[in-house]
Order: sequence, then C-alpha cells, then structure tokens
Amino acid sequence: MHVIAHNALSLLILQLVVIIGLSRLIGSGARWLGQPMVIAEVLAGILLGPSLLGWLAPGVMGALFPADAMPVLRMLSQLGPILFMFLIGLELDPRVLRGQGRASLFISHTSILVPFALGALAALVLHPRLSDPSVPFFSFVLFMGAAMSVTAFAVLARILSEHGLLRSKVGMLALTCAAVDDVTAWCLLAFVVSLVRASDLQHAGLTTVLALLYVGFMLGLVRPFLERLGARVANKEGLTQNVVASTLMMLLASAWATERIGIHALFGAFLFGLIIPKQGGLAEALAEKLEDVVVVMILPVFFAYSGLRTQVGLLEGASDWALCGLILLVACVGKFGGTTLAARLTGMRWREAGALGILLNTRGLIELIVLNIGLDLGVISPKLFTMMVIMALVTALMTSPLLRWVYPPEEVARDRVPLVPFIPPAEQAPFTVLMCVSEGETGTGMAVLGRALTGSPGESFQFYALHLVPPGSEQERGGGDALVPLVERASGLGLQVRPLSFVSAEPALDICRTAEAKQADLIVLGGHAPLAGRTPRGGTVHEVMREAGAGVAVLVDRGLEQVRRVLVPLHGGEEGRMALTLARRLMRSSGAEVTVLRVSGPGRDPREVRSRALVDELFPAGSGRVHFKTVSHASPEEVVLEEARRGYDLMVVGMGAGWGGQDREVPTSLLVVHDPARGTLAHEAGDAHGAAPVLASAS
Repeated sequence: MHVIAHNALSLLILQLVVIIGLSRLIGSGARWLGQPMVIAEVLAGILLGPSLLGWLAPGVMGALFPADAMPVLRMLSQLGPILFMFLIGLELDPRVLRGQGRASLFISHTSILVPFALGALAALVLHPRLSDPSVPFFSFVLFMGAAMSVTAFAVLARILSEHGLLRSKVGMLALTCAAVDDVTAWCLLAFVVSLVRASDLQHAGLTTVLALLYVGFMLGLVRPFLERLGARVANKEGLTQNVVASTLMMLLASAWATERIGIHALFGAFLFGLIIPKQGGLAEALAEKLEDVVVVMILPVFFAYSGLRTQVGLLEGASDWALCGLILLVACVGKFGGTTLAARLTGMRWREAGALGILLNTRGLIELIVLNIGLDLGVISPKLFTMMVIMALVTALMTSPLLRWVYPPEEVARDRVPLVPFIPPAEQAPFTVLMCVSEGETGTGMAVLGRALTGSPGESFQFYALHLVPPGSEQERGGGDALVPLVERASGLGLQVRPLSFVSAEPALDICRTAEAKQADLIVLGGHAPLAGRTPRGGTVHEVMREAGAGVAVLVDRGLEQVRRVLVPLHGGEEGRMALTLARRLMRSSGAEVTVLRVSGPGRDPREVRSRALVDELFPAGSGRVHFKTVSHASPEEVVLEEARRGYDLMVVGMGAGWGGQDREVPTSLLVVHDPARGTLAHEAGDAHGAAPVLASAS
C-alpha cells in the first residue's frame, strides 16, 4: 500500500516536472517569435498527448500518463481553471464597463451577437455529424454560440501590453469589448450548463432562479464585506496569511456553491473575483500573491490534461478537415468580420477597425476552459473538441503577426492617446474623507463637518466612517455600534457615508492603511480619549500624523451643529497653509463666513511676513465671505480665546500653532490640522506644548 502511494506520488511529481519544463522550454521559443506564453502551454499539452507523443512513442506516453493515474491529474487540472477564473475576475474592473460611449457599446454587442449567430448556424451542420444524438439540439446550439463569442481577456491584455497598445484608442476599446464579451459568454455558458444538467425545463428554470439568487447574495451581502476587508489592505504588506486564507476559503465556497446549484464551479470563482473591490490594494495584492503559482505550476497541468484529450488522429479524411476549416472560418468571420465592420460603422479608420477585429478574435485559455466543460458535459464529442482546440490555437497564433502587419508601430505611435480613465472626470478624483470614530457622540460633529466640506459645484466626494474595535472588547462581542449616530446624522444632512468597522489591535496603522486604500484626502480623528489620547506626543493621534500620507484633522466637538462662522488664528508656522486651505473649502462649499486672525507679539516677527503672504495667496481680493483681523498683543493666546467667544461655530488651527494655553478651554468646536507635507513630526516637544493642552482640556 505504501509502495503504491509512493509510486503514485513519484509519478505525479515526474508529470509536473515534465509538464512545467516543456512549457517553459517551448515558451522561450514562443517569446522569441513574439507569441504569448499561453500558446506554448497549449502546444506543450498537445505534444504530450496522443497527437504527438502517443503517436511517436506510445510506450513512453503510457508510462508517463497511465490510465489509472489520470483521475489524480484530472482533479489537479480542475484547480487551475478555478484559480485562473478568479484571477480573471480580479483583473476585470467593472468600472471599465461604465462611462463608455455608444460606439464602444455597439462594437461590444456586435462582437458577441455576430459570432454567436454564426456559431448557431454552424451548429445546423455540425450537430448531425459531430454530436451524439442524445444531446439536445437547443443545448448544442447555445454552446456553440457561446464558444464562438469568447475572447481571451488575459491573453489580450498581455498582447496589448507587449505591443504598446494599452494607451491607444484601439487598446482601450479592445479591453472594454473583451470584458463585455467574457461576462456575457460566461452568463450564457452558465445557462447552457444548467440546461444540460437539468432533467427537464422545470429543473432548468429552478437552476436559473437559484443562480440569480446566488448572484444577488454575492452582490448584496458578500461584496460589502469584501469592501470592509479591502479597506484594511492597501498593499501586499497588509495582505497577511490570515487574509489570504480567508479569501481562498470564500473563493472555494463560492465555487462549491455554484457547482451545487448546477452552473459549474468556474462561474462561482469568476463571480467572486469580479466582486472583490478594485479600489485600494486588495485585488492587486491577491493577484500578485497567486498569479505566479497559478500560471507557472497549476495551469500547465490543465493544458497537459487538455492535450491528452486532444486527438488530432480522430480527424480522418478531407471531410473532417473541411469541417475543421469551416469552424475556423466561422470563428474568424464572426469575431474579426463582425467587430471590424461594427468599428468601421462607428467612424474608425480601416486600420484601427481591422486591428480591433484581430485583437477580439484572440482565443486561448478561456476557450479551452469552455471546451473542456462542453466535453465533460457530453455536449461536444472528442472529435469536435479537437477541431475547436485547433481553432483556438490558430486564432491565438495569428493575432501577433497579423496585428504587426495591419497596425504597425508607426500607426500605434500615431494613434496613441493619453491614458483616459474609464470613469467620468467628475468621479476621477473625488474629495475623500475618512472619519475615524471611537464613540458615537463624536460622530455627529464629524457628520456636520463633512457636510460643510462638500457642496462645491461639479465636485464629487465620498465619505467613509471607520470604527476600530479593540480585541476582546464588549463591542467585539456585539455590544453596540459607534457609527450609528454618525450615519443617522449624516443621512439627515443628505450626506452619504460608507461605514467600515473591524477589529484592530493596531489602530493607528489600520487607520493609515484604510486611508491609503480609499485614497483619502483628509483623515478626521476625534479629539478625546481613547482615539486621540491626551497628548500628540504619543498614542494614536501622533502615530497617524507621523505615518499618514493624507492630511490629518483632530476634531474637538463642542456640540457642532452647523458651520456658518469659522475662525482661523495665524501665528506663523508651517501648518497655517492647511488650516487656511480647509477654511477656504468651508467658505466655498457651505458659504461659511471666515475670519482670519493674525496675531503678533511685541517687536517684528519674520513669521508675520510669511503669514501675510500666505493669506494673500489663498484669499486674494474678492474671495468672498472672508474677513481679516490683525492684532498685536503680548499674549496672542488671550486674543484668540477672546475672539473665539464671539459666536464662532468652529476654530481651525494648525498643529503646533501655539494656541491653547495651560488647560484653558476653547469655547467653540476646534479642528487641529496637520499637513503631511511636513513629513515626520519635527519639533515634537514644541507641537506637544502648543496643541496638547487644547486636546487635554477637551478630553
């Protein structure tokens, strides 16, 4: 028993060495010829199968791939497509499908409908000749249509990169159309699988309903959870082994669920990758962790298994090769012809339209995955499987040389454009605020502040409310939600806030990671324990100010209900610019009246000159509701406190500005800001001396 297990394991290791080694060897030649790596892997699989190795040395093939070892290889080969479809979902950003003009939508739909229709027509000829009579004609027609509609998205992206087309109009259109094609084709394929596996139309309808419910569950419940998870992962350093393990468990659970529903495990893997948030670093970090192992080690096993099922010897005589040529012709006319004509009708030049047609005619791994599903289900025969594999291989091989001929480098340089995001300009760089809440009472003031910071015409914005739960606390066991007051207050003000909450043992680092993941422009902290601490010399506030790449503001909330009058005291220093910039935003967004108070001590202070220049720069003549006061006093703090008692809603000061006194309370809500441009907090003792009493008195 142990000997058999040992021999089986040794054989599996030998198979992996041969498969990976041959793939890499052929891959070197493919790269030299300008072909993508997937071509080499497909060829390696075919060479190891009965088409070549089994023909030249059947004994070697029998020893290397004996029949009793195939179940193990088959199960291992199924893991590759599951992980690969997950990676495809990660690479597909749904935003690429938004903001596209009518032209790209027309081309996308045409590049699906024309090959689907031609594939369905070809089924009239192929079904009686190459399909088992027990296969329902309707299922066969749908499968052939879906198989002809597929574009190899991952291969296409690599070809675009290698040819320098990612920044061209053709490249961006090709990616958009390929994304639409793949999503549509997989939906069609899921329906075909449900039809084939179901015993009758009633069961097929039930499978379809369950599939739609599952999609709704993933979008409505799983995606928000993944967004909260993604908030903690801004880069690969934040992707811990626990996060990877949890993600893989959810991936496998999704694949298992769709397999049980009856629409194949690959659909669940693809859907799970698709809903993982592309903003931040989660998707990118996961892809970086998994891609090498999947592409280099696991996928070649799938290609080898597909090659073992590809039997070129089954094509006997001119009639079989004629049918193979018909399949190739239908595939090229449908994809290349339909796409080229559609692109030309939208006004593209013939070269551009032809290049787009060539790109979308690319097939590869996705086609092989679809074909293996069809063969496993019995929808297509081994002979038709072989013909379709040849079609996929030829269309992938012809892409690069045809593209160089139709769309040479000089044409690429002529048509290259600056990389335009797929999302509208208004959504390109929204003003993003991350509000960190430790207790619900602080959150209401943050909501008021958030509302006051927005409202400029034509500007988009987004707000996140973050609540970090200490490990082992009552809140971790379900003892309350500190975000409820903030969200309710924000809703009453017409402000949409996205809540984020998770357990954290490192609040400062998790705040910075979340801010980086969400590309926050401003981090707002509560100015009282336990989040802010009683002094910025240590604790969460100090760590966030030291590590964050965004601006940081500490809000000391004294019942902030509106922001109509804002006081900005200046006493020189580096932080004055950010305080004035925020005050200017409040003035422009909510119509607040801003008073800039410049205070100087006895004698001439060089910082007074810098302050005056800064005010003139940010508030030129005619800036609107802004007033300037200049006071010379031996105790600047007394002047500021006296002015603050005159009915201001909010006072905005820079960290280390020198206000606050010795445990003297500020009579209004206070916003203490830190500019990240200063880098590491220098002069920490000075900052603590100036700002710590303000925070302490408000605690």
